Amino acid sequence: MALLNEVKSELASIETDLSPAKMAQAATMMRFGGGLRPVDNKAVIRAQFDSLEATEWLRKIVSQFFQREAKVTRISRQTPNGIVQRYDFLVDRGATALALQTGLLDRRMHIVKGLPSDIIDGNIAQIKAAWRGAFLARGMISDPGKASYLEIICPSHETVIALQAAAHRLGITAQARMVRSSERITLRDSDSIERMLMLMGAPRSAREWTGKRTDGEARGKANRLANFDDANMRRSAKAAAEATQKVRQAFEILGDDIPENLKAAGDLRLEHTDASLEELGRLADPPITKDAIAGRIRRLLQLAAKVERTQSDQQSD
Repeated sequence: MALLNEVKSELASIETDLSPAKMAQAATMMRFGGGLRPVDNKAVIRAQFDSLEATEWLRKIVSQFFQREAKVTRISRQTPNGIVQRYDFLVDRGATALALQTGLLDRRMHIVKGLPSDIIDGNIAQIKAAWRGAFLARGMISDPGKASYLEIICPSHETVIALQAAAHRLGITAQARMVRSSERITLRDSDSIERMLMLMGAPRSAREWTGKRTDGEARGKANRLANFDDANMRRSAKAAAEATQKVRQAFEILGDDIPENLKAAGDLRLEHTDASLEELGRLADPPITKDAIAGRIRRLLQLAAKVERTQSDQQSD
């Protein structure tokens, strides 16, 4: 829970001058937090959040960007785990106009079941903002050391599809699943979670999450290495260490005269000395296959060997 609060605090503090991105984040927060609904025979936009900073961000944007007044009310609720605080966000004047402005209503005055097409078909900044808004509204993340997941509770099947499509545009595979009566979009791959946190705009939280997870994995790896039947892991670790040393030597030989794609592959090998080739491929930007990353590292070493032979021949002459 502490990490979740830190992530949302970091995301809510993002300042951007890109109006389409602000609109995408605000619209997604309102859609996932509650949305347009009838109350006492009039339309209002009502949403509820667990982060005061996120709620205040939305209130500020609605006021400054859309010129609408929003009311924020704190609500205390008793749960089996104790009292929890929620923050009620309400726009009761001009809610229909605001819904049209943000795309929550289409031009035929129908409520959009997923996310506005202007967001899903928008630029990458809008896609990142949509995921940021959805996470601020209904996002959850595992604490380091536990089974990895990043999850968003979705208000409809259409919003699940919309977030999946948005994640795909970011190069990340997100899974849909049903938990009791709620539909959710979930990331379970640790590298994908770290990447999504970075893309949403929470690099500090991503580093903290990854660091603590890595510490836990390192302890687990040490325990496994103590077993006699873990020879495969030792062989893999030895191969990765040897490859790292070869890449380091190749960089020393080639200096700055290295093709960019080969340099990027070598940098990944040096930065992630214990990672498998498959993991290195997922860490590449954009992600590539295990065979592709292996091929680039192989060509880097071959290039260094060729240059070294040439230098040796020149010296002998």
